[in-house]
This record gives sequence, C-alpha cells and structure tokens, in this order.
Amino acid sequence: MFDFDATLPFMALQFLLLAAVLNAIFYKPLTKVLDDRDSYIRTNTLEARESLAKAERLATEYEQQLADARRQSQATVEAAQLEAKKITAEKIAEAQKEAQSQREQASVEIEQQKQQAFSTLEQQVDALSRQILEKLLGPTPVR
Repeated sequence: MFDFDATLPFMALQFLLLAAVLNAIFYKPLTKVLDDRDSYIRTNTLEARESLAKAERLATEYEQQLADARRQSQATVEAAQLEAKKITAEKIAEAQKEAQSQREQASVEIEQQKQQAFSTLEQQVDALSRQILEKLLGPTPVR
C-alpha cells in the first residue's frame, strides 16, 4: 500500500514550490507575452479597420468631389455653348440686318439713278425734239 509518513507533506511542499517557481518564471512571462501579442493583434486589427474606413470615406469624398467637378465642368461647357450660340445668332442677325440695309440702300440708289436717267433722257428727248422741229420747221418760238 501507500505509506503516509513525512514524505507526503514534503512532496506536497515540493509540488507547491515547483508550481510557484514555474508560475513566477514560466507561466507569468508566457501569459504576459500571449496577452501582449493578443493586444498587439487587436490594436493592429482595430487600426486596420479604422484605416480601411478612413480610406473608404476618403474614396467616397473623392468620388463626390469628382462628380461635383464633372457637373460643374458640364454646366460650364453648356453655358459656354449657349453663349456661343447666342453670340452666333446675334452676329448672324446683325449680318442679315446689315445685308438687308445694304440691299434697301442699293435699291434706293438704283431707283434714284433710274429716275435721274429717265429725267436726263426726257431732257435729251426734249432737246432733240426741239432741234428736229427747228430743223424741219425753222426757228419758231415754242411755247
């Protein structure tokens, strides 16, 4: 059988002493290293999540700014196109108005020249008619 003399308490004391020494020398540093490692992993994971969230937020902001810039540039282009069309229409209308004015002025000048030509022609016809009458009838006073 088993003998319960003084060796049992001595063995129990040895076991407790060994457990205390192992705890102080091995288990506490090991648990500290494991806890530090776990803390490091958690910290890095948290930082990575925060960095990812920040990157996603920045990407969203960038996309929003890019969309705003595109809308603004599109609006600017459309405004410039409208302004160009307006200026073109004004220039065309002005050119048409000027051309119409020149046509009317030319028409008036032609009409004046026509009237002047008719007047001159009438005077010449009258003068020639008088000369013909004078040659045919002789010098007589014409009333």
